[in-house]
Amino acid sequence: MANTNSIPTHLGIILDGNRRWAKRNGLPTLQGHRQGMDNFKDVSLAAFGRGVKFVSAYIFSVENWQRTQEEVSYLMNLVNKGIQKHLETYHQAGIKLVMLGSRQGIEKKILASIDTAIEKTKANTKGTFVLCFNYGGKQEIAEAAQKLAKQGSEITFESLDQAIGLAEIPPVDMVIRTSGEQRLSGFMLWRADYSELYFTKTLWPDFSVNNLDEALADYAARQRRFGQ
Repeated sequence: MANTNSIPTHLGIILDGNRRWAKRNGLPTLQGHRQGMDNFKDVSLAAFGRGVKFVSAYIFSVENWQRTQEEVSYLMNLVNKGIQKHLETYHQAGIKLVMLGSRQGIEKKILASIDTAIEKTKANTKGTFVLCFNYGGKQEIAEAAQKLAKQGSEITFESLDQAIGLAEIPPVDMVIRTSGEQRLSGFMLWRADYSELYFTKTLWPDFSVNNLDEALADYAARQRRFGQ
């Protein structure tokens, strides 16, 4: 089946290369994450402006807990500060925020900021920002299966599809990963089974709106066949 929609409905982004960007620019390693956060705001709003309905961002994976305590603490606080800094911008643009991932191990103040943003933006209809935070694709599928088993429900493709967190989020049409790495790293394993994959060597803080437009043009030129 040919791709009849030139703009992906759901765009997933794996924001990779923040630390390498900082090192390349002679900055403290953690400064790259801050730059990456601000860059995501610009790129995601541009994506919504071009007609994308859902933008998912792999902000913090369940594996990221293995990083140094300093970096983990910095990333946690950065999410908190980022929400506080950019919430009003997203809200004024009509963007709704939702979260995918486990709440376990997250500080209460960070969860409170996320919950405040979710509540404030829940009626917005111009797009949905999916914050993949403390998230793992395998974990998401396992939790859905556990939920069905606890209910005594049959585990089928259809029942899993409904039990997966935030079932209203559609499949990912395109995944962008920056920094030259070419893997999903557990991102959206259930929803990305037929995603178009776009890899670029550009480090995330350097990934511009022009780079986004190049990725979207690449998507528009592809033929999506879904196994047919």
